[in-house]
Amino acid sequence: MTNEIKALSERIDTLETRLAYQDDTIETLNQTITAQWKQIDRLTRQITELNTRLQEAEANAPGPANEPPPHY
Repeated sequence: MTNEIKALSERIDTLETRLAYQDDTIETLNQTITAQWKQIDRLTRQITELNTRLQEAEANAPGPANEPPPHY
């Protein structure tokens, strides 16, 4: 009976250790995903701003948009 209790105790210790490492890994992954979403949001805002600026520049450009340059 003592060997069975010792074996069960070792299994529990092993499982608790694995669980602790998994919890740490999950927390690290969660932090990484959160940081990536913040970066994606920032980049999305930048793209939207650049798109708006491009549209404004195209609208304010002199001459027709599809007119070939004068040297043609």
